[in-house]
Amino acid sequence: MKPMTEAHLAILRRHMVELIAIEVELLSEELGKAALGERVMAAMQDVPRHLFVPPQLAAYAYHDTPLPIGFDKTISQPFLVAVMTDLLDPKPHEVVLEIGTGLGYQAAILAELAGRVWSVEIVEELAAVAAARLEQLGYTNIGLRIGNGARGWADHAPFDKILVTAAAETVPQALLEQLRPGGRMVLPMGPATEQLLTVVDKDAAGQLEQQALIPVRFTQLETE
Repeated sequence: MKPMTEAHLAILRRHMVELIAIEVELLSEELGKAALGERVMAAMQDVPRHLFVPPQLAAYAYHDTPLPIGFDKTISQPFLVAVMTDLLDPKPHEVVLEIGTGLGYQAAILAELAGRVWSVEIVEELAAVAAARLEQLGYTNIGLRIGNGARGWADHAPFDKILVTAAAETVPQALLEQLRPGGRMVLPMGPATEQLLTVVDKDAAGQLEQQALIPVRFTQLETE
């Protein structure tokens, strides 16, 4: 069999985006919307997911499924990447913190939409691969560090938006403190067996409002 070309991969990526649109429509009652924003869908169309998975899995990159990336971590299902990004609603002038870089796919999506992305990854080997790939692809508005994501990145706080790609039973206090008043955080919440995708809004007075949406399954956020 011939290897897939960039043209083939672009077609598969378009089909992935079309399937995401169908899934969102089917879950419109739970999500509160029947379609995701055009900017988010354009980013999902533009970012080459096959470059953010292990090479042996590139042929599966546009299946709507999580894929293993090593160290008991996964790259998230494309549908959830799109939905979480849409719920976060990053704007071109905003600064976003991402917890859980992995191999950098979600960071790349965010970088297409926000002014600046700071991303924290606890596994040094994953962070190194992500940094090299993001640099290779020309992303100049992403900064990475190795560390415990539950502690955030205080040097660059406050953040307009925070996206957490691992589940926490409660929202880490450090992340709440680093979220700007008027900001938003999106994260999976709950134990390994019962997680819900959750939106946390922080009003101008610092008061919090949480909204739980759909069941999800993520690896647990390391808090120690």
